[in-house]
Amino acid sequence: MADLNYNHLHYFHTVAHEGNLTRAAHRLNVSQSAVSAQIRQLEERLGQPLFDRRGRALHLTEAGRIALDHADSIFATGRELLATLQQSGGQRQALRVGALSTLSRNFQLAFLRPILGRADVEVILRSGSGAELFNALAGLNLDLVLTNQPPPADALTSFTVQRLDEQAVSLIGTPALCPADLALADSLTAAPLILPTVGGDLRMAFDALVDRLGVRPQIAAEVDDMAMMRLLAREGVGLAVLPPIVVRDEIEAGALVEHARLGDLTETFYGVSVERRYPNPLLADLLHRAD
Repeated sequence: MADLNYNHLHYFHTVAHEGNLTRAAHRLNVSQSAVSAQIRQLEERLGQPLFDRRGRALHLTEAGRIALDHADSIFATGRELLATLQQSGGQRQALRVGALSTLSRNFQLAFLRPILGRADVEVILRSGSGAELFNALAGLNLDLVLTNQPPPADALTSFTVQRLDEQAVSLIGTPALCPADLALADSLTAAPLILPTVGGDLRMAFDALVDRLGVRPQIAAEVDDMAMMRLLAREGVGLAVLPPIVVRDEIEAGALVEHARLGDLTETFYGVSVERRYPNPLLADLLHRAD
């Protein structure tokens, strides 16, 4: 059986992601006819058409989708191998971390602190939505995703989820909004509240708490971004339902006060990774420290 020509596969991979011969040829810096010839040779080698050609648009066939899945894996593994072996020569090691854009910056800093400032380490930090980050992780473009929302159970990729930390959740506000000696039920109605948006685990737990206490709090804002909740609390808009780590600096400075703990409510922070042939040793060390 003849070997697969990986140059043909590279051309196919580029065309499949570009969806257009002109763009693919420009990216590869070759003529369109050269690209077409490479694709034809790959199709002949595989014995299957890889594209349906509809005018100028190219659409993957079923065989094309299967081929693209394998090509993505092959080229991602190649990038991983190069990155890993290049690091072994005494160069700066890179750790690529994705963090949910709404995640506490203080938590991110605390987790990464053991390797920050090391002369032999470069930290590449990317923020985004859960879907964006988990896709990048599955494509081996990230080593780890930091999140308070673990990946869906029906995700196609088998992710490894490690609980990194669990923080108590409190009512946080300016001193003017935090009178002393109030019972929790009274604290929940003494000032407007800044809440996480509906649908998340923390909001569901908070709603269950107020139902048990039989109170109806006034809602000043519903926010899915911890950094924005922090700003609104500093502005005195209301009492924010937050883990104190999010506003640690403001509490230490006296600008904000931890008014009341919200029973057994907690926020859980996770590290999500995938199994790799060449694991990043920096990641193993960080995750071990977090145990």
